Amino acid sequence: MNIEYLGLRSVSGSLVVIEGVKDAFFEEIVEIKTDGGDTRIGRIIELAEDYAVVQVYEGTGGISLSNTVTRLTGRPMELAVSKEILGRVFDGAGRPIDGLGRIFAEQRLDVNGKPMNPVSREYPRNYIRTGISSIDGLTTLIRGQKLPIFSGNGLPHDELALQIATQAKIEGADSGSFAIVFCAMGVSNDVADYFRRNFEENGVLERVVMFLNLSNDPVGERIIAPRCALTAAEYLAFERGMHILVILTDMTSYSEALREISSSQNEIPSRKGYPGYLYSELASMYERAGMLRGRAGSITQIPILSMPNDDVTHPIPDLTGYITEGQIVLERGLYQTGVYPPVSILPSLSRLMKDGIGEGFTRKDHPDVANQLFAAYSNVREVRSLASVIGEEELSGTDKKYLAFGRAFEREFVSQGKDENRDMTQTLDLGWRLLRMLPREELSRIDTRILDEYYPAGGDA
Repeated sequence: MNIEYLGLRSVSGSLVVIEGVKDAFFEEIVEIKTDGGDTRIGRIIELAEDYAVVQVYEGTGGISLSNTVTRLTGRPMELAVSKEILGRVFDGAGRPIDGLGRIFAEQRLDVNGKPMNPVSREYPRNYIRTGISSIDGLTTLIRGQKLPIFSGNGLPHDELALQIATQAKIEGADSGSFAIVFCAMGVSNDVADYFRRNFEENGVLERVVMFLNLSNDPVGERIIAPRCALTAAEYLAFERGMHILVILTDMTSYSEALREISSSQNEIPSRKGYPGYLYSELASMYERAGMLRGRAGSITQIPILSMPNDDVTHPIPDLTGYITEGQIVLERGLYQTGVYPPVSILPSLSRLMKDGIGEGFTRKDHPDVANQLFAAYSNVREVRSLASVIGEEELSGTDKKYLAFGRAFEREFVSQGKDENRDMTQTLDLGWRLLRMLPREELSRIDTRILDEYYPAGGDA
């Protein structure tokens, strides 16, 4: 029998404190009935001998200390799932907001998920083509990987997220076995409309599950939104055998909400006011990516976070870098010169890339081309620094070729249209065309046999 409690000890921000609670458990869902007759949902986030702290998803406005009735449900937060969730739009708490009615659930799953047994994990293989050369060619996204995008305020990470979601494809896989779970946290109404409208206009909404938490929605809902999204992804991947790409934007909004709730609880802050458990909170979501032995599906994650003041040492990108397998960094300087997407090549990397490219996956020359483009562009930065000191006219002939290569590389390889979808062959052929701007003897990162095939000694291939 569920017990109801009348009255509250205190209300602070999105938190309420209930006295005299017995037989409750951490993360248990609580129903809160207000004076006005509406029912709100919360979860227990702290327990003591004689009280429980409840985080209210819909906010605490209008909640009375004396007349509020709370009821423990005896279950954690659950998401109703079925194949019908594809093409649907939900709020941050998993409730449909597209006017198409409720979901007739096949299952109700705990949004906190179940930890993957490390022994049961499959090593990530094969790649997901995004159609963006700077990602596919140089920081390849591997199926089952978690590869964050480090951005900054005002940089086009929303446009990039939308382009990836629209263009992403697994080569050789049936289009019906691939889907996107898109979760936006703390976005404005116009940005949310921008996402929905573009998915509809590009004809991909039927293979997208959207979770939208708006900036004027309660902070508590922002905490649960990515967990609902990942629960939907786990159902589609491991119950339905689909390959799921999860895009989470913006993890900074999630972390700010976590900091606000931690402050309401008077917890001792850690770096820059964030709670000391920020690392474990982020890890509990990022580690829900991967593949399981014996299961056909997979979950690949692209978390997007905007770095305050473009500071890569800020706690959010710093901790994210420890958990994930690489990063894609957006550069403000490139963006100001008109480059889209402004991917900063040198600090970007994909640690699992080497195991999902090359012969049998992309093309046999891919690893060598990627290594040589990295090396050549690194040399471009050194030559630019030298030119700023002695002047471009004093550079050697080879150094001038590197400068020309660098300009062409940024303008033609890194930069591309927002609707331009390049396949892997186009990306690698473009890389070779740019490398032929350099003397053959400068291409020291490429195997001689591959160099003979794509850059013959007598001239251009």
